[in-house]
Amino acid sequence: MNNLFDNLPRNLPEEILETLVETPDIRIVRIVSNGQSSPPGFWYDQCEHEWIVLLSGSATLQFCDRDTDVPLRPGDHLKIPARQKHRVRSTSTTEPTTWLAIFYPAIHEVAD
Repeated sequence: MNNLFDNLPRNLPEEILETLVETPDIRIVRIVSNGQSSPPGFWYDQCEHEWIVLLSGSATLQFCDRDTDVPLRPGDHLKIPARQKHRVRSTSTTEPTTWLAIFYPAIHEVAD
C-alpha cells in the first residue's frame, strides 16, 4: 500500500517525477512541485495525450493557443491533447503541489 501524499518534501530544487504505473498503453506519473515553473520560452509539445488532476497545492498553466492562463486548485482536472503546446507558468511556493498525470497514446480517446 502506498499513499500519493507520503514523502512530500517542502524544499525541492527541482520537480519530482515518479512513474507509478507504466505499460505500452499508459503511463501514470506523480509529480511534486514547489515553486517550479517551465523555463522561459519552453513549451511541452508531446506526442501523447495527457490527463492531469491537481491533488494539492496550486498551479497555473499556459497554453500557446489561449489568451488566458488556466489556474488549477485541488480537484481540478483537464485533458491536454497531443501536440497542444503548454507550459507550467507557476506552482505554489507555500506548500507542495501534487499532480497525477496520465499519459496515453493519441490513437486512444477518453471522454472529457
